[in-house]
Amino acid sequence: MEAYKVWVRKNRDLVRSLESLANGLTWILPERFANSEIAPEAVYAFLGIVSSVNQHIIDTPTDSQTLASKEQSIPWSLVVSVLKDVEAVVEVAAQHFVGDDRKWSFLAVTEAVKAGVRLAAFRESGYKMLLQGGEVAHEEEISVLEENFGAKSNGVPVIYPMNGNFQNGHGVASNNGLNGKAGFVSKSLEGRAVAALSKFGQNAKMMSDPMWMKKSLPPPDPPVMVVEKPTLASIWSAKGVSGRLFFLGEVVHIFRPLVYVLLIKKFGIRSWTPWLVSFAVEITSLGIHSRATDLHQRGGKLKRRKMMWALYVMRDPFFARYTRRHLQKAEKVLNPVPLIGFLTGKLVELVEGAQSRYTYTSGS
Repeated sequence: MEAYKVWVRKNRDLVRSLESLANGLTWILPERFANSEIAPEAVYAFLGIVSSVNQHIIDTPTDSQTLASKEQSIPWSLVVSVLKDVEAVVEVAAQHFVGDDRKWSFLAVTEAVKAGVRLAAFRESGYKMLLQGGEVAHEEEISVLEENFGAKSNGVPVIYPMNGNFQNGHGVASNNGLNGKAGFVSKSLEGRAVAALSKFGQNAKMMSDPMWMKKSLPPPDPPVMVVEKPTLASIWSAKGVSGRLFFLGEVVHIFRPLVYVLLIKKFGIRSWTPWLVSFAVEITSLGIHSRATDLHQRGGKLKRRKMMWALYVMRDPFFARYTRRHLQKAEKVLNPVPLIGFLTGKLVELVEGAQSRYTYTSGS
């Protein structure tokens, strides 16, 4: 397995090209969207899982310090990606064996599992906004302060345990002296002076140690980065109303697909109730986030969620009543044109086939 990981990292461009080619070919397989054909969907799901695993290998850091911290947690982004691919196979298999009406029970179970995984990913990330439904992990960005005293990760001090004491990334010991808890170098002039004196004292002590003592000591283990993640209680108390609104908006967004499937199971796919309620939940979640997040986040992370609203024109009953009619008109107009008419007909066929699958238009 390690050899495969090394090969993927070295040939990442080739791997991505092969994955894109294989995924594109599956869309033109015969009977790609036939209700009785499970094999094409299983092949597509398998390729998607392989692609997700390869991307996880590429994104996983190789340095020992960061890798040690990453291995302590479950790769929730990979789990979400795999579940999405598995859900497509579950839908086709359920449709084949139990029919269109009863398949929604199985889809409800898969959406409930995905919601649970996303909640775990939400908690693991320190209650940050999920990127692409949890398929993209939050990377811990470590930046050095202006004067190179101390380090922070996403605004949280990074503390390194060494020789029984807590030190920052530059070897400066830090302790509050009262309760024994680790601290960090202050950005004030007094804090910098104390840090400089402390570092000078440590260097002087090391220079005064006999050489034979240095040789007898075993090499120290590499420092392990400890990043303190915010808890729900800290967000709830420190950020006040904005923090609570943010948490509420993200939870609403996570459970939206499950609510949508349960309403389809109860009212049917042709009913406007699931469509309208799902869209209302989307607007509610976005409205809460717009109030709870700053302008930078609104223009970035929330932009993709707004773009996902375009999928509502692909969902029944809107698609059956409006979208399909316009597609058929366009196909009829362009059909006499050589090549363009053929491509338009193929495109309409693929769109209608993808629209028949919940997993391709759910946006979850």
